[in-house]
Amino acid sequence: MFDWLIKDGKIIDGTGRGPVAADIGGKADRITALGGLSGRPARRTINAAGCCVCPGFIDAHSHSDAFLLVAPSAPSKIYQGVTTEIIGNCGASAAPIAGKSDLPFDWQCLSFPGQWRSMREYLGLLDQSRPAVNVVPLVGHNIIRKLVMGCEGRYATVEELGKMKRLLEESLDDGAWGLSTGLIYRPGKYAAENEVAELAAVVARRRGVYTTHIRSEKSRVLAAVAEAVGVGRKTGVKVQISHLKTAGSKNWRFIDEVISLILKAREKGVEVSADRYPYLFSCTDLDILLPDWLAANDRVSILGGLRETKTRGKVRDELAADRSASYWEGIIVATSTAAEWRGRSIQAIADKMAVEPAEAALRILEADELQTQAFYAGMNEDNMWKIFAQPFVMLGTDSSLRAPEGLFANDHPHPRAYGAFPKFLRAALDGKTVPLGEAVRKMTSLPAETFGIKGRGKLAVGNAADIVVFDPSAVKDLATCENPHQLSAGINAVLVNGELAVADGRFTGNRSGRVLKPA
Repeated sequence: MFDWLIKDGKIIDGTGRGPVAADIGGKADRITALGGLSGRPARRTINAAGCCVCPGFIDAHSHSDAFLLVAPSAPSKIYQGVTTEIIGNCGASAAPIAGKSDLPFDWQCLSFPGQWRSMREYLGLLDQSRPAVNVVPLVGHNIIRKLVMGCEGRYATVEELGKMKRLLEESLDDGAWGLSTGLIYRPGKYAAENEVAELAAVVARRRGVYTTHIRSEKSRVLAAVAEAVGVGRKTGVKVQISHLKTAGSKNWRFIDEVISLILKAREKGVEVSADRYPYLFSCTDLDILLPDWLAANDRVSILGGLRETKTRGKVRDELAADRSASYWEGIIVATSTAAEWRGRSIQAIADKMAVEPAEAALRILEADELQTQAFYAGMNEDNMWKIFAQPFVMLGTDSSLRAPEGLFANDHPHPRAYGAFPKFLRAALDGKTVPLGEAVRKMTSLPAETFGIKGRGKLAVGNAADIVVFDPSAVKDLATCENPHQLSAGINAVLVNGELAVADGRFTGNRSGRVLKPA
Protein backbone atom coordinates (compact mmCIF):
# COMPACT_ATOMS: atom_id res chain seq x y z
CA MET A 1 0.00 0.00 0.00
CA PHE A 2 1.20 3.49 -0.85
CA ASP A 3 1.28 6.17 1.81
CA TRP A 4 0.33 8.60 -0.95
CA LEU A 5 -0.71 8.31 -4.59
CA ILE A 6 -1.03 11.03 -7.22
CA LYS A 7 -3.20 9.72 -10.02
CA ASP A 8 -4.32 10.71 -13.52
CA GLY A 9 -1.85 13.58 -13.91
CA LYS A 10 0.60 14.51 -16.66
CA ILE A 11 4.08 13.78 -15.38
CA ILE A 12 6.86 16.27 -16.21
CA ASP A 13 9.83 14.46 -14.68
CA GLY A 14 12.39 17.30 -14.57
CA THR A 15 14.71 15.96 -17.26
CA GLY A 16 13.44 18.34 -19.94
CA ARG A 17 10.91 15.94 -21.41
CA GLY A 18 7.34 17.04 -21.96
CA PRO A 19 4.25 15.75 -20.12
CA VAL A 20 3.46 12.01 -20.05
CA ALA A 21 0.28 10.51 -18.60
CA ALA A 22 1.22 8.49 -15.50
CA ASP A 23 0.58 8.02 -11.80
CA ILE A 24 3.14 8.37 -9.02
CA GLY A 25 3.12 6.73 -5.62
CA GLY A 26 5.35 6.50 -2.61
CA LYS A 27 5.97 5.57 0.98
CA ALA A 28 7.04 8.06 3.60
CA ASP A 29 9.46 10.54 2.01
CA ARG A 30 10.37 8.51 -1.10
CA ILE A 31 8.93 7.88 -4.55
CA THR A 32 8.44 4.12 -4.95
CA ALA A 33 6.48 3.76 -8.21
CA LEU A 34 5.76 5.56 -11.48
CA GLY A 35 3.42 4.47 -14.25
CA GLY A 36 -0.07 3.04 -14.46
CA LEU A 37 -1.01 2.58 -10.82
CA SER A 38 -4.80 2.50 -11.19
CA GLY A 39 -6.45 0.38 -8.54
CA ARG A 40 -3.44 0.32 -6.23
CA PRO A 41 -4.45 1.14 -2.63
CA ALA A 42 -3.13 4.25 -0.87
CA ARG A 43 -3.65 5.91 2.46
CA ARG A 44 -4.06 9.24 0.66
CA THR A 45 -4.93 9.80 -2.99
CA ILE A 46 -4.53 13.09 -4.84
CA ASN A 47 -6.56 13.43 -8.01
CA ALA A 48 -4.38 15.26 -10.55
CA ALA A 49 -6.74 14.98 -13.53
CA GLY A 50 -6.14 17.93 -15.84
CA CYS A 51 -3.00 18.88 -13.93
CA CYS A 52 0.75 18.58 -14.39
CA VAL A 53 2.89 16.78 -11.82
CA CYS A 54 6.56 17.69 -11.52
CA PRO A 55 9.44 17.74 -9.03
CA GLY A 56 9.32 20.35 -6.31
CA PHE A 57 10.81 23.63 -7.47
CA ILE A 58 14.27 24.62 -6.26
CA ASP A 59 14.75 28.34 -5.68
CA ALA A 60 18.35 28.71 -6.85
CA HIS A 61 18.72 32.18 -5.40
CA SER A 62 16.95 32.98 -2.14
CA HIS A 63 17.51 35.33 0.79
CA SER A 64 15.24 33.67 3.37
CA ASP A 65 18.05 32.94 5.86
CA ALA A 66 16.79 34.91 8.86
CA PHE A 67 13.14 34.98 7.80
CA LEU A 68 12.84 31.18 7.96
CA LEU A 69 13.50 31.36 11.69
CA VAL A 70 10.49 33.62 12.31
CA ALA A 71 8.12 32.56 9.50
CA PRO A 72 9.02 28.91 8.87
CA SER A 73 5.81 28.19 6.94
CA ALA A 74 7.32 30.28 4.08
CA PRO A 75 3.94 31.04 2.44
CA SER A 76 5.17 33.11 -0.50
CA LYS A 77 7.49 30.27 -1.50
CA ILE A 78 5.39 27.20 -0.74
CA TYR A 79 2.44 28.64 -2.70
CA GLN A 80 4.77 28.90 -5.71
CA GLY A 81 5.64 25.22 -5.47
CA VAL A 82 9.09 25.87 -4.04
CA THR A 83 10.22 22.93 -1.92
CA THR A 84 13.93 23.82 -1.57
CA GLU A 85 15.59 27.20 -1.08
CA ILE A 86 19.28 27.92 -1.64
CA ILE A 87 20.00 30.66 0.90
CA GLY A 88 22.99 32.82 1.83
CA ASN A 89 23.35 34.53 -1.54
CA CYS A 90 24.95 37.83 -2.61
CA GLY A 91 27.53 37.65 0.17
CA ALA A 92 24.92 37.80 2.96
CA SER A 93 24.31 34.79 5.19
CA ALA A 94 22.94 34.40 8.70
CA ALA A 95 26.19 32.87 9.95
CA PRO A 96 28.89 33.01 11.09
CA ILE A 97 28.44 36.14 13.19
CA ALA A 98 29.86 37.61 16.38
CA GLY A 99 26.46 39.06 17.28
CA LYS A 100 23.15 40.23 15.89
CA SER A 101 24.65 43.54 14.73
CA ASP A 102 26.66 41.65 12.10
CA LEU A 103 23.48 40.69 10.23
CA PRO A 104 22.09 42.77 7.35
CA PHE A 105 20.02 45.70 8.59
CA ASP A 106 16.61 44.25 7.70
CA TRP A 107 17.41 41.07 9.65
CA GLN A 108 18.66 42.81 12.80
CA CYS A 109 15.18 44.06 13.77
CA LEU A 110 13.68 40.55 13.93
CA SER A 111 13.08 38.61 17.15
CA PHE A 112 14.57 35.14 16.75
CA PRO A 113 13.72 31.95 18.66
CA GLY A 114 17.30 31.64 19.88
CA GLN A 115 20.86 32.89 19.50
CA TRP A 116 23.73 31.63 17.38
CA ARG A 117 27.20 32.50 16.23
CA SER A 118 28.50 29.64 14.09
CA MET A 119 26.93 28.12 11.00
CA ARG A 120 26.40 24.93 12.98
CA GLU A 121 24.43 26.76 15.67
CA TYR A 122 22.35 28.63 13.09
CA LEU A 123 21.48 25.48 11.16
CA GLY A 124 20.59 23.71 14.40
CA LEU A 125 18.19 26.51 15.29
CA LEU A 126 16.76 26.45 11.78
CA ASP A 127 16.14 22.70 12.04
CA GLN A 128 14.32 23.25 15.34
CA SER A 129 12.11 25.85 13.64
CA ARG A 130 10.79 23.12 11.30
CA PRO A 131 10.75 25.02 8.01
CA ALA A 132 8.15 24.12 5.40
CA VAL A 133 10.86 23.98 2.74
CA ASN A 134 14.20 22.24 2.46
CA VAL A 135 17.22 24.49 2.90
CA VAL A 136 20.64 24.51 1.22
CA PRO A 137 22.84 27.12 2.99
CA LEU A 138 25.78 29.08 1.58
CA VAL A 139 28.18 31.21 3.60
CA GLY A 140 28.42 34.88 2.64
CA HIS A 141 31.76 36.51 1.86
CA ASN A 142 30.54 39.87 3.20
CA ILE A 143 29.78 38.26 6.54
CA ILE A 144 33.18 36.61 7.01
CA ARG A 145 35.06 39.66 5.70
CA LYS A 146 33.17 41.88 8.13
CA LEU A 147 34.06 39.56 11.01
CA VAL A 148 37.74 39.76 10.15
CA MET A 149 38.23 43.38 9.07
CA GLY A 150 34.96 45.23 9.48
CA CYS A 151 33.77 47.33 6.55
CA GLU A 152 37.13 48.90 5.79
CA GLY A 153 37.47 49.91 2.16
CA ARG A 154 40.80 48.23 1.41
CA TYR A 155 42.38 44.96 0.34
CA ALA A 156 42.85 42.20 2.91
CA THR A 157 46.31 41.42 4.25
CA VAL A 158 47.73 37.91 4.00
CA GLU A 159 46.90 37.37 7.67
CA GLU A 160 43.33 38.62 7.26
CA LEU A 161 42.78 36.42 4.23
CA GLY A 162 44.02 33.46 6.27
CA LYS A 163 41.44 34.22 8.95
CA MET A 164 38.70 34.42 6.33
CA LYS A 165 39.74 31.05 4.93
CA ARG A 166 39.52 29.48 8.37
CA LEU A 167 36.05 30.93 8.97
CA LEU A 168 34.97 29.62 5.57
CA GLU A 169 36.37 26.15 6.27
CA GLU A 170 34.62 26.04 9.65
CA SER A 171 31.30 27.02 8.03
CA LEU A 172 31.72 24.37 5.35
CA ASP A 173 32.47 21.80 8.06
CA ASP A 174 29.30 22.98 9.83
CA GLY A 175 27.09 22.29 6.81
CA ALA A 176 27.41 25.16 4.31
CA TRP A 177 27.42 24.09 0.65
CA GLY A 178 29.57 26.85 -0.73
CA LEU A 179 30.47 30.53 -0.80
CA SER A 180 28.59 33.55 -2.13
CA THR A 181 29.87 37.02 -2.93
CA GLY A 182 28.07 40.33 -3.31
CA LEU A 183 30.70 42.38 -5.10
CA ILE A 184 28.62 45.57 -5.33
CA TYR A 185 27.96 45.66 -1.57
CA ARG A 186 30.08 46.69 1.38
CA PRO A 187 32.52 45.26 2.33
CA GLY A 188 32.79 42.69 -0.49
CA LYS A 189 33.18 45.40 -3.13
CA TYR A 190 36.63 46.19 -1.69
CA ALA A 191 37.98 42.67 -2.16
CA ALA A 192 40.69 42.09 -4.75
CA GLU A 193 40.17 39.36 -7.33
CA ASN A 194 42.83 37.20 -5.72
CA GLU A 195 40.97 37.34 -2.36
CA VAL A 196 37.85 35.96 -4.01
CA ALA A 197 39.82 33.33 -5.91
CA GLU A 198 41.66 32.07 -2.84
CA LEU A 199 38.40 31.69 -0.93
CA ALA A 200 36.78 29.99 -3.91
CA ALA A 201 39.70 27.55 -4.01
CA VAL A 202 38.73 26.42 -0.49
CA VAL A 203 35.24 25.69 -1.80
CA ALA A 204 36.58 23.94 -4.89
CA ARG A 205 38.42 21.41 -2.74
CA ARG A 206 35.05 20.45 -1.20
CA ARG A 207 33.30 20.32 -4.62
CA GLY A 208 31.08 23.13 -3.41
CA VAL A 209 29.59 26.02 -5.39
CA TYR A 210 30.69 29.64 -5.68
CA THR A 211 27.77 32.00 -6.38
CA THR A 212 28.42 35.62 -7.22
CA HIS A 213 26.58 38.89 -7.52
CA ILE A 214 29.20 40.19 -9.94
CA ARG A 215 30.88 43.60 -9.67
CA SER A 216 28.79 45.20 -12.40
CA GLU A 217 25.64 44.38 -14.32
CA LYS A 218 25.90 47.62 -16.28
CA SER A 219 28.72 49.17 -18.32
CA ARG A 220 31.41 46.91 -16.86
CA VAL A 221 29.39 43.72 -17.10
CA LEU A 222 31.79 41.98 -19.51
CA ALA A 223 34.74 42.48 -17.17
CA ALA A 224 32.63 41.35 -14.23
CA VAL A 225 31.51 38.15 -15.96
CA ALA A 226 35.10 37.54 -17.08
CA GLU A 227 36.22 37.81 -13.45
CA ALA A 228 33.63 35.23 -12.35
CA VAL A 229 34.62 32.88 -15.18
CA GLY A 230 38.29 33.42 -14.30
CA VAL A 231 37.69 32.31 -10.73
CA GLY A 232 36.25 29.06 -12.06
CA ARG A 233 39.09 28.57 -14.50
CA LYS A 234 41.81 29.23 -11.90
CA THR A 235 40.34 27.20 -9.05
CA GLY A 236 38.10 24.56 -10.64
CA VAL A 237 35.16 25.71 -8.52
CA LYS A 238 31.62 25.57 -9.87
CA VAL A 239 30.56 29.16 -10.60
CA GLN A 240 26.97 30.37 -10.42
CA ILE A 241 26.37 33.92 -11.71
CA SER A 242 23.50 35.42 -9.78
CA HIS A 243 20.51 37.08 -11.51
CA LEU A 244 22.25 37.35 -14.89
CA LYS A 245 21.38 40.58 -16.71
CA THR A 246 22.67 43.60 -18.59
CA ALA A 247 21.00 46.53 -16.85
CA GLY A 248 20.44 49.96 -18.36
CA SER A 249 19.45 50.59 -21.96
CA LYS A 250 23.00 51.61 -22.89
CA ASN A 251 24.19 48.16 -21.84
CA TRP A 252 21.57 45.92 -23.47
CA ARG A 253 23.90 45.55 -26.45
CA PHE A 254 26.35 43.52 -24.35
CA ILE A 255 24.04 40.53 -23.91
CA ASP A 256 25.33 38.45 -26.83
CA GLU A 257 28.94 38.94 -25.72
CA VAL A 258 28.04 38.00 -22.15
CA ILE A 259 26.36 34.78 -23.25
CA SER A 260 29.19 33.98 -25.67
CA LEU A 261 31.78 34.47 -22.93
CA ILE A 262 29.98 31.97 -20.69
CA LEU A 263 29.38 29.44 -23.46
CA LYS A 264 33.05 29.51 -24.50
CA ALA A 265 34.12 28.97 -20.91
CA ARG A 266 31.77 26.01 -20.60
CA GLU A 267 33.15 24.52 -23.82
CA LYS A 268 36.60 24.67 -22.21
CA GLY A 269 35.40 22.79 -19.15
CA VAL A 270 34.74 25.67 -16.76
CA GLU A 271 31.56 24.86 -14.83
CA VAL A 272 29.65 28.13 -15.15
CA SER A 273 25.90 28.50 -14.77
CA ALA A 274 23.52 31.31 -13.87
CA ASP A 275 20.11 32.11 -12.44
CA ARG A 276 17.52 34.69 -13.38
CA TYR A 277 14.07 35.92 -12.33
CA PRO A 278 11.36 36.65 -14.95
CA TYR A 279 10.94 40.38 -14.28
CA LEU A 280 12.35 43.49 -15.94
CA PHE A 281 13.15 45.40 -12.76
CA SER A 282 15.48 44.51 -9.92
CA CYS A 283 15.29 45.20 -6.20
CA THR A 284 18.08 46.09 -3.83
CA ASP A 285 19.11 48.69 -1.25
CA LEU A 286 18.71 52.34 -2.17
CA ASP A 287 22.05 53.14 -0.56
CA ILE A 288 23.93 51.53 -3.45
CA LEU A 289 23.51 54.98 -5.04
CA LEU A 290 25.94 56.48 -2.51
CA PRO A 291 29.50 57.12 -3.73
CA ASP A 292 32.20 54.72 -2.59
CA TRP A 293 34.09 57.35 -0.62
CA LEU A 294 31.08 57.71 1.70
CA ALA A 295 29.72 54.16 1.55
CA ALA A 296 33.03 52.77 2.85
CA ASN A 297 32.13 54.03 6.33
CA ASP A 298 29.86 52.44 8.93
CA ARG A 299 26.19 53.38 9.07
CA VAL A 300 26.57 55.97 11.84
CA SER A 301 29.35 57.74 9.91
CA ILE A 302 27.39 57.67 6.65
CA LEU A 303 24.34 59.22 8.29
CA GLY A 304 26.56 61.77 9.99
CA GLY A 305 28.02 62.69 6.62
CA LEU A 306 24.56 63.17 5.13
CA ARG A 307 23.74 65.60 7.93
CA GLU A 308 26.89 67.67 7.36
CA THR A 309 26.24 70.44 4.83
CA LYS A 310 29.45 70.22 2.79
CA THR A 311 29.44 66.42 2.56
CA ARG A 312 25.75 66.31 1.73
CA GLY A 313 26.23 68.82 -1.05
CA LYS A 314 29.08 66.80 -2.55
CA VAL A 315 27.03 63.60 -2.45
CA ARG A 316 24.01 65.34 -3.93
CA ASP A 317 26.08 66.80 -6.77
CA GLU A 318 27.55 63.36 -7.59
CA LEU A 319 24.11 61.73 -7.57
CA ALA A 320 22.67 64.41 -9.83
CA ALA A 321 25.46 64.30 -12.40
CA ASP A 322 24.43 62.78 -15.75
CA ARG A 323 21.14 61.46 -14.37
CA SER A 324 17.95 62.47 -16.16
CA ALA A 325 14.38 62.56 -14.92
CA SER A 326 13.77 59.22 -16.64
CA TYR A 327 16.52 57.69 -14.49
CA TRP A 328 14.82 58.79 -11.27
CA GLU A 329 11.42 57.74 -12.62
CA GLY A 330 12.89 54.25 -12.98
CA ILE A 331 13.70 53.93 -9.26
CA ILE A 332 10.62 53.01 -7.22
CA VAL A 333 10.77 53.04 -3.43
CA ALA A 334 9.79 49.64 -2.06
CA THR A 335 10.30 48.89 1.64
CA SER A 336 10.42 52.10 3.66
CA THR A 337 9.30 53.39 7.04
CA ALA A 338 7.10 55.91 5.21
CA ALA A 339 4.07 54.20 3.72
CA GLU A 340 3.36 57.17 1.44
CA TRP A 341 6.68 56.63 -0.38
CA ARG A 342 6.17 52.94 -1.13
CA GLY A 343 5.43 52.19 -4.75
CA ARG A 344 6.32 55.75 -5.86
CA SER A 345 9.29 56.82 -7.97
CA ILE A 346 12.08 59.02 -6.63
CA GLN A 347 11.03 61.60 -9.22
CA ALA A 348 7.42 61.60 -7.99
CA ILE A 349 8.53 61.89 -4.37
CA ALA A 350 10.88 64.73 -5.32
CA ASP A 351 8.04 66.56 -7.04
CA LYS A 352 5.92 66.16 -3.91
CA MET A 353 8.78 67.46 -1.75
CA ALA A 354 9.52 70.27 -4.24
CA VAL A 355 13.21 69.34 -4.35
CA GLU A 356 15.58 67.79 -6.89
CA PRO A 357 15.52 63.94 -7.11
CA ALA A 358 19.04 63.58 -5.71
CA GLU A 359 18.02 65.51 -2.60
CA ALA A 360 14.82 63.45 -2.30
CA ALA A 361 16.86 60.24 -2.42
CA LEU A 362 19.08 61.49 0.40
CA ARG A 363 16.07 62.51 2.51
CA ILE A 364 14.56 59.05 2.07
CA LEU A 365 17.82 57.33 3.03
CA GLU A 366 18.21 59.56 6.04
CA ALA A 367 14.64 59.00 7.25
CA ASP A 368 14.97 55.22 6.83
CA GLU A 369 18.48 55.19 8.33
CA LEU A 370 19.83 53.59 5.12
CA GLN A 371 17.37 50.69 5.24
CA THR A 372 15.31 51.69 2.19
CA GLN A 373 14.87 49.15 -0.60
CA ALA A 374 13.93 50.10 -4.13
CA PHE A 375 12.92 48.66 -7.49
CA TYR A 376 15.23 49.56 -10.36
CA ALA A 377 13.97 49.60 -13.94
CA GLY A 378 16.35 49.07 -16.83
CA MET A 379 16.13 45.55 -18.24
CA ASN A 380 15.10 44.47 -21.72
CA GLU A 381 12.45 41.82 -22.34
CA ASP A 382 14.09 40.32 -25.44
CA ASN A 383 17.33 39.98 -23.49
CA MET A 384 15.51 38.32 -20.60
CA TRP A 385 14.05 35.61 -22.83
CA LYS A 386 17.40 35.21 -24.59
CA ILE A 387 18.99 34.56 -21.18
CA PHE A 388 16.30 32.05 -20.22
CA ALA A 389 16.83 30.24 -23.53
CA GLN A 390 20.35 29.27 -22.47
CA PRO A 391 20.59 25.69 -21.18
CA PHE A 392 22.74 26.74 -18.21
CA VAL A 393 20.24 29.28 -16.80
CA MET A 394 17.89 28.29 -13.99
CA LEU A 395 15.21 30.13 -12.00
CA GLY A 396 15.67 32.03 -8.75
CA THR A 397 13.44 34.49 -6.93
CA ASP A 398 16.32 36.62 -5.59
CA SER A 399 14.03 37.18 -2.63
CA SER A 400 13.42 36.15 0.93
CA LEU A 401 10.10 34.58 1.82
CA ARG A 402 7.18 36.87 2.55
CA ALA A 403 3.72 36.50 4.06
CA PRO A 404 0.50 38.42 3.33
CA GLU A 405 -0.36 38.40 7.02
CA GLY A 406 1.58 38.91 10.23
CA LEU A 407 5.12 40.17 10.70
CA PHE A 408 6.02 40.77 7.05
CA ALA A 409 2.68 42.06 5.78
CA ASN A 410 3.60 45.73 6.10
CA ASP A 411 6.74 45.80 3.99
CA HIS A 412 6.78 46.22 0.21
CA PRO A 413 8.69 43.37 -1.47
CA HIS A 414 9.43 42.79 -5.13
CA PRO A 415 6.59 40.76 -6.73
CA ARG A 416 9.14 38.00 -7.46
CA ALA A 417 8.90 37.02 -3.78
CA TYR A 418 5.41 35.69 -4.51
CA GLY A 419 5.32 35.06 -8.24
CA ALA A 420 8.59 34.12 -9.96
CA PHE A 421 7.92 30.41 -10.50
CA PRO A 422 4.25 30.59 -11.59
CA LYS A 423 5.12 33.57 -13.79
CA PHE A 424 7.78 31.53 -15.59
CA LEU A 425 5.45 28.53 -15.90
CA ARG A 426 2.80 30.81 -17.39
CA ALA A 427 5.32 32.17 -19.88
CA ALA A 428 6.27 28.63 -20.96
CA LEU A 429 2.63 27.58 -21.27
CA ASP A 430 1.89 30.71 -23.34
CA GLY A 431 4.85 30.12 -25.67
CA LYS A 432 6.88 33.14 -24.57
CA THR A 433 9.95 31.20 -23.50
CA VAL A 434 11.32 27.65 -23.56
CA PRO A 435 8.93 24.65 -23.85
CA LEU A 436 7.22 23.49 -20.66
CA GLY A 437 9.46 20.46 -20.12
CA GLU A 438 12.60 22.59 -20.37
CA ALA A 439 11.06 25.26 -18.14
CA VAL A 440 10.47 22.64 -15.44
CA ARG A 441 14.08 21.37 -15.84
CA LYS A 442 15.30 24.90 -15.16
CA MET A 443 13.34 24.89 -11.90
CA THR A 444 14.22 21.36 -10.77
CA SER A 445 17.00 19.08 -12.05
CA LEU A 446 19.27 21.88 -13.33
CA PRO A 447 19.69 23.56 -9.92
CA ALA A 448 19.84 20.13 -8.24
CA GLU A 449 22.70 19.06 -10.51
CA THR A 450 24.47 22.43 -10.30
CA PHE A 451 24.47 22.55 -6.52
CA GLY A 452 24.95 18.80 -6.07
CA ILE A 453 21.61 18.15 -4.38
CA LYS A 454 21.34 14.38 -4.63
CA GLY A 455 18.03 12.54 -5.00
CA ARG A 456 15.98 15.65 -5.77
CA GLY A 457 15.00 17.57 -8.86
CA LYS A 458 13.65 14.58 -10.82
CA LEU A 459 10.63 12.34 -10.47
CA ALA A 460 12.29 8.94 -10.25
CA VAL A 461 11.91 5.85 -8.08
CA GLY A 462 14.07 6.24 -4.98
CA ASN A 463 14.17 10.03 -5.09
CA ALA A 464 12.79 12.28 -2.40
CA ALA A 465 9.07 12.98 -2.61
CA ASP A 466 9.27 16.71 -3.27
CA ILE A 467 6.41 17.11 -5.74
CA VAL A 468 4.24 19.88 -7.19
CA VAL A 469 0.81 19.49 -8.81
CA PHE A 470 -0.24 22.53 -10.82
CA ASP A 471 -3.20 23.38 -13.03
CA PRO A 472 -1.85 24.60 -16.40
CA SER A 473 -5.06 26.49 -17.09
CA ALA A 474 -4.92 28.41 -13.81
CA VAL A 475 -1.28 28.76 -12.75
CA LYS A 476 -0.15 32.40 -12.66
CA ASP A 477 1.41 35.06 -10.52
CA LEU A 478 -0.81 37.71 -8.94
CA ALA A 479 1.70 39.95 -7.14
CA THR A 480 2.33 43.41 -8.59
CA CYS A 481 4.57 46.35 -7.77
CA GLU A 482 1.56 48.21 -6.41
CA ASN A 483 0.19 45.23 -4.45
CA PRO A 484 2.97 42.67 -3.95
CA HIS A 485 1.46 40.65 -1.08
CA GLN A 486 -0.61 38.28 -3.23
CA LEU A 487 -0.13 34.53 -3.23
CA SER A 488 0.17 32.80 -6.58
CA ALA A 489 -2.67 30.78 -8.09
CA GLY A 490 -2.89 27.36 -9.68
CA ILE A 491 -0.56 25.40 -7.38
CA ASN A 492 -2.97 22.70 -6.25
CA ALA A 493 -0.73 20.44 -4.18
CA VAL A 494 2.82 20.46 -2.82
CA LEU A 495 4.57 17.55 -1.13
CA VAL A 496 7.75 18.16 0.82
CA ASN A 497 9.52 14.96 1.84
CA GLY A 498 6.28 13.06 1.30
CA GLU A 499 4.13 15.32 3.49
CA LEU A 500 1.40 17.50 2.02
CA ALA A 501 2.27 21.14 2.57
CA VAL A 502 -0.41 22.36 0.16
CA ALA A 503 -3.63 20.44 -0.55
CA ASP A 504 -6.47 21.70 -2.72
CA GLY A 505 -4.60 24.97 -3.10
CA ARG A 506 -4.33 25.66 0.64
CA PHE A 507 -1.52 25.38 3.15
CA THR A 508 -2.07 22.36 5.41
CA GLY A 509 0.14 23.49 8.28
CA ASN A 510 2.62 20.67 7.65
CA ARG A 511 6.23 21.84 7.84
CA SER A 512 8.38 18.91 6.78
CA GLY A 513 11.36 20.64 5.23
CA ARG A 514 14.92 19.82 6.26
CA VAL A 515 18.32 21.44 6.35
CA LEU A 516 19.99 19.38 3.64
CA LYS A 517 23.52 18.07 4.12
CA PRO A 518 26.22 18.36 1.44
CA ALA A 519 26.96 15.06 -0.29
